[in-house]
Amino acid sequence: MSIAATIEVPQTYGYVLLSCVIAPTVSNFVMTGNVVKARKSLDVKYPNLYGIPGFHKNADEFNRIQRGHQNAFELLAFFIPACLVGGTKHPIAVSVYGILFSVGCILYQWGYMDTKHDVATARYKKGGPVLRTLAFVGAIGSVVSLAGSLLSWW
Repeated sequence: MSIAATIEVPQTYGYVLLSCVIAPTVSNFVMTGNVVKARKSLDVKYPNLYGIPGFHKNADEFNRIQRGHQNAFELLAFFIPACLVGGTKHPIAVSVYGILFSVGCILYQWGYMDTKHDVATARYKKGGPVLRTLAFVGAIGSVVSLAGSLLSWW
């Protein structure tokens, strides 16, 4: 059995596209810039994704910056599709989630980069994980809300 459906996107769906596609792209450019600068200043050449302790003098410092950037990619594969789908029902809320997520990713990296703090806790010092988690849970919740509506659960 198949269901034919027409999806109407709300007039405010453009905000979803701006905040959940464009904003993460911009935040990625910001984080990439930090990695590129660190590569140059800390002498970690391509093709090394990470600095190799014992080989690269500043491996730990570079790896903190790179790890802060890489972590965003681990979430984007789930976050953006959830926003694009959930935003069809909750465009304004999802737009806010997109901005929180993007800012949270940058703050997460900035925290990780801060060598004044222990590596185990540095990423939590600037508030990035809180913002990203709220955004991620909100985006997933918007998909659940849409799914429940499509299934006539509510």
